[in-house]
Amino acid sequence: MDSRGEGAALECWQVRVRGRVQGIGYRYACERQALALGLTGWVRNRRDGSVEAMLQGTADSLAQMQRWLRNGMPAAKVDDLAITQLPPPFERCDQFERRPTE
Repeated sequence: MDSRGEGAALECWQVRVRGRVQGIGYRYACERQALALGLTGWVRNRRDGSVEAMLQGTADSLAQMQRWLRNGMPAAKVDDLAITQLPPPFERCDQFERRPTE
């Protein structure tokens, strides 16, 4: 298995982050952190003021991302972090991207 988790079981999480997470660069920082951890998926702002993400990677990289989502950006104030693990089969993402607000 290499450093990006090749060969390890792939997990998929649907994430919703609520609090002060828009207008401070949270999505951009989230994208940088996901790429640094070798995750694929996407992140976008929601019209209700939350940030939503689809994250795919190894259990270890997702656990690291979970810690970052809650505490990794000093300008953010995360009030709630909801994570739903999606069972296979799920559509695989080839890269990580920022998506438009929905």
